[in-house]
Parts: sequence; C-alpha cells; structure tokens
Amino acid sequence: MTVPQPHRFESPASERSAAGPDASPPAAGTAPSAFEPSLAELESIVARMESGELSLEQSLAAYKRGAQLLHYCQAALKDAQQQVKILDAGLLQDFTGGAEQD
Repeated sequence: MTVPQPHRFESPASERSAAGPDASPPAAGTAPSAFEPSLAELESIVARMESGELSLEQSLAAYKRGAQLLHYCQAALKDAQQQVKILDAGLLQDFTGGAEQD
C-alpha cells in the first residue's frame, strides 16, 4: 500500500524563468559566510520585499532567508562586542591626546 504524498505548490516554469536568476534568494540552507556580504544580502532582500515585486512564494522564501541572515548578523555583532570587551578588559580610559601632564 502506498501512502499519498502531500502536493507541493510550485509556480509555473514560465513564472520562474520570467523572474530571472536574481528573483529568488539563495537557498535557506546556505549558511552566511561573513558579516558584510550577509548584511548586503539582507538589505537587498528588504528592498525587494518593499518594492512588491515578489510573488507570495518568493516573499515567504525571502522572509525566511532574511530571518536567517538577521540572526547571523546579530550573532556576529554580539561576538564582536564581546571580543572588544575582552580586549579592553574593562579598562577603558579617557584619551588624553598623548600629552603628558607634569
């Protein structure tokens, strides 16, 4: 006995090809590699979503990718902040401009 598989909605091939190669975000499984490219991709996703040019399916995929990128960027900033705290070792001092006082 075979179990019926749920139907996955796929947009027609004409919609996918007409949208062009830049129409869909990278796969959600693609891990972000660095902060700056991730932030640039996130900004691009936001701009495309705000423009209204994406279909519902593309919007959902873009939202999912954006959430992944946002999480990565927030974690990278938190790590950088922690590294600065460690490097400073809590000894932040006022800058005196290099002039010694007698």
